[in-house]
Amino acid sequence: MNHSFCAPARHHSNKTMSRIQPTLSKLAEQRRKGLIPFITAGDPAPDLTVSLMHALVEGGADIIELGVPFSDPMADGPVIQRASERALVNGVGMKQVLGFVREFRQRDNATPVVLMGYANPIEHMGQQAFIAAAAEAGVDGVLVVDYPPEECEDFAAALKASGMDIIFLLAPTSTDERIEQVGKIASGYVYYVSLKGVTGSGHLDLEAVGSMIPRIRRHVNVPVGVGFGIRDAATAKAIASVSDAVVIGSRIIQELENTPRDQAAQAVKTFIGGIRTALDEEVVAA
Repeated sequence: MNHSFCAPARHHSNKTMSRIQPTLSKLAEQRRKGLIPFITAGDPAPDLTVSLMHALVEGGADIIELGVPFSDPMADGPVIQRASERALVNGVGMKQVLGFVREFRQRDNATPVVLMGYANPIEHMGQQAFIAAAAEAGVDGVLVVDYPPEECEDFAAALKASGMDIIFLLAPTSTDERIEQVGKIASGYVYYVSLKGVTGSGHLDLEAVGSMIPRIRRHVNVPVGVGFGIRDAATAKAIASVSDAVVIGSRIIQELENTPRDQAAQAVKTFIGGIRTALDEEVVAA
C-alpha cells in the first residue's frame, strides 16, 4: 500500500450535501429499501452508458453505482473484470466516466451517482483535480476499493467539503476495530460485502448476513447496503429484510452480455423492475 494515497486534498464548492442521504432517508420514512444497481462505465459500449443509467432509474433504482474501468480490479470477479476489460478496449477512463455523469445530469438531477473503482485512476488525475471534476460533473459519492479508512480522513473531508460522500466496503472478515474506523468517516452508506471472495461468486448465507448487520450498526450510523451474490428477486428480497439497501452488479453485467445492444436498456430496466417489485413487496409484508 502506497501511504501517499489519501494524502490531503483541499477543494471547496458551494454544493453542501450529496443526494445520497436525503434519498435513503426518504426511503426509510416510507419503510422502503434502497435499490443500488452497478454497471461498468463504457460497457458494453460507451454510447450506451448514459441510456443504461436512465433505464436503471426507470426500472426503480434509487442510487447508481458506476464502475470506473481499471486494468487490475482485484476485488471483482470474472464478470465485472470482463466488463472492465471491454470498457478499457473502448477507451473509457476517468475523464470519460465523468463525462457520462455530466451527460446523465442533463436529464436527471435527482438520482445519486456513486463512482466505484480503485485508487490508481484518482491518483493519476490527482486527488484535488479529481474532487473538483467529480463535484462539477454531479457525482455524489466515491467508493475506492483500495483506500483504507485509516489513511483516508483528509480525502474524506475534502470530498465532504465538495458535497460528496465516501463509501466504504465492509466484509464478513471485518473486525470491530475496522468497522469502528469506517464508522468514524463513512458517509452516505456503507457497502457490506456479503461473501468472502470476489464479486459474483459463491452463495449467500442469509443468517450470517443477518447476524453481521447489527454488529455494523453498533459502530456505523449511516445506512447499510448489502451486495455480492444477489442474483434475483428472491435473494434481493431476503437481503432487504435485514439491510437498508441491496446492491446488484454482476447479474446486471451478465444480462448485458446476453442481450443484443439495441435491447440492452430495455433488458436492464425490466430486470431492475422485477427487483424493485420484490423489494416493495417486502415493505407491504412488513
